[in-house]
Amino acid sequence: MHRAYQPILPCGSKYLQQKWDKTAYEGHKKKILMAKPVVDTSAPPTYGHLHLKLRKLKLDKDRLSTIERDNYFLLKKISYIMKTEGRIDNKNEYKAKSLNREKREQELFRIHQENCAILERIAKCESWYSVQKWNEDWQKTENYMSSITRYPQGLCKLQIQKEQHKKMHKKRLKNNRLKDGHLTDKQEEGIELIHQNKELNEDHQGENRVEKA
Repeated sequence: MHRAYQPILPCGSKYLQQKWDKTAYEGHKKKILMAKPVVDTSAPPTYGHLHLKLRKLKLDKDRLSTIERDNYFLLKKISYIMKTEGRIDNKNEYKAKSLNREKREQELFRIHQENCAILERIAKCESWYSVQKWNEDWQKTENYMSSITRYPQGLCKLQIQKEQHKKMHKKRLKNNRLKDGHLTDKQEEGIELIHQNKELNEDHQGENRVEKA
């Protein structure tokens, strides 16, 4: 009994119900096999004018023909030059012409006149500054500086001159010592003291001169 067909719905004869269900199932399978797809999944159709572009071929052919024609003329010219040893017609009898020449000449003449007028005004113009007044002002400033300064003017220059004089004097002493190598130490010390006294006297005299000035 457990191997017998068990229908889904209650029925009077299980054998007939099995037969009817089997027939319905077979019909359903046939319908599924014969059903057409709703979505078209086939390849799109191919068009010849898309693969074989006749217009492009024609344009390429025309371009090649123009290139061949230009090459032919160029070769013809080269052969002519080779045969005739390259004669060239370089005569040019064209004269340069200008449509606004008169206008430009008038403009240049006007600019020249303006420049001449400016130059004449500059030449006739007198100076606004007086050299005499500048000298007077400088004398006043020097007087103010001399009254304000702590040390007399010209002292710095005197000190620089003294230092230079000392350096030159030391060089001379060294040269003399090299020449007169037989001098004793005491003699050298005496010479140095004499020169130092001279320098001190010169310093005092220079300071007195500055103070008097």
